[in-house]
Amino acid sequence: MANTFAQATEQYNYDIVRKFTVMTVIWGVIGMGVGVYIASELAWPFLNFDIPQITFGRLRPVHTTLVIFGFGGSALFATSYYIVQRTCQTRLFNDTMANFTFWGWQVAIALSAISYMAGYTQAREYAEMVWPIDILIAVVWVTYLMVFVMTLLRRSQPHIYVANWFFVAFILATALLHIFNNMAVPVSLFSLESYSLHAGVQDAMTQWWYGHNAVGFFLTAAFLGMMYYFVPKQAGRPVYSYRLSIIHFWALIFLYMWVGAHHLHWTALPDWTSSLAATFSILLLLPSWGGMINGIMTLSGAWERLRTDPVIRFMIVSLSFYGMATFEGPLMSLKSINALSHYTDWTIGHVHSGTLGWVSMITFGSLYHMVPRLYETKMYSQRLMFTHFWLATIGIVLYITSMWVAGIGQGLMLRAFDEYGNLAYTFVETVSFLHTPYVWRAIGGGFFLSGMALMAYNVFMTIYQAKRGQSVMDAKIAAKMAQA
Repeated sequence: MANTFAQATEQYNYDIVRKFTVMTVIWGVIGMGVGVYIASELAWPFLNFDIPQITFGRLRPVHTTLVIFGFGGSALFATSYYIVQRTCQTRLFNDTMANFTFWGWQVAIALSAISYMAGYTQAREYAEMVWPIDILIAVVWVTYLMVFVMTLLRRSQPHIYVANWFFVAFILATALLHIFNNMAVPVSLFSLESYSLHAGVQDAMTQWWYGHNAVGFFLTAAFLGMMYYFVPKQAGRPVYSYRLSIIHFWALIFLYMWVGAHHLHWTALPDWTSSLAATFSILLLLPSWGGMINGIMTLSGAWERLRTDPVIRFMIVSLSFYGMATFEGPLMSLKSINALSHYTDWTIGHVHSGTLGWVSMITFGSLYHMVPRLYETKMYSQRLMFTHFWLATIGIVLYITSMWVAGIGQGLMLRAFDEYGNLAYTFVETVSFLHTPYVWRAIGGGFFLSGMALMAYNVFMTIYQAKRGQSVMDAKIAAKMAQA
């Protein structure tokens, strides 16, 4: 007799969702572990051992790739495949293609990490993977687009739920960004070296068009798709304003494509270009806060559950950090603020308030909602979920406050002049000042990593108890059938 998991799979393809969910947790632990190590290398330089493969310069892209594309990307595959099936009430378009996206994505992430540690990159800030991996990612991503869109076309519901709007926009935009930013000519068919088709200020513009829109679509629009499904489901309430969600979607999608050049103030980029980007950055505050308010108001009437439901806690904190990060971003795009913040660790703090506070917390909440339903059981330990919440929250606060101190302190020291008009501080003095904030940053990262490790234990024990319970049930059914 088919077990419960198989029966569920007959209607929906939950197998692919489970596989991406497990890899989300695994990449999260590894990627955040690498992040804590490289943070420690900056705080305590003796940790930069005479081993090239584990120095900061090589491990930094390993960290960003594993957490953004390994942890975040796998979470997006898992939740988007889950949501599109549930909201369209139809099975994924093609199981073979879906499985290809899983294995292709995991291979690309693993090869990227190995190539970085071996010293193979494109030597560009936002196009580091070598060209064969870029091609693999493009093929996987186009397949992902086909699976998702064809599933939408097969829907049994006439309405396309708003979460799917955000997912389609994220998949399409990411495909455009990846393909056009990584256009290159290989030196030879059997060489990992290549020449970018972009050069000079055009290269910088293209990289930040990619870089900021990776934030805008991969790390914002996509996770808003998560928010618009899992927040109402966990709260047991409809979206506060469906009309506002549509306005939020179209305003965000239109404005985000224009803002990447605000990272290039005070460079060779034409002044009008960066000014236009700053203008659109300020306008982005409106739809961003509209989405935050929509999510928070959806929880209106369910506030008493904050005392008893850790999933709701993760979600409300994620929405709060979404609001904060989307206020801080437009603020930092202003030229007067940018002159202080750019090339300092304030930018690092801003990025992590978004990635840890918004992206990770909404992912944690979504996975804690989804895992029990995928395995038809309760989470192994709710107490561990509460502990994870506090470890993650404390870690985020320590991380971003230490980086605010570091970045603003750096900016002020580098801009300070003495009574003779000379620079008041040397660069080495600014580096010395950073030691204490860097120590606190590493401690904050350690708290966050500890929470991630607890989640991994909780999820894997949940899966274990579900499979164990299913085995016992199958044995009882087999025994009864034998007696009959």
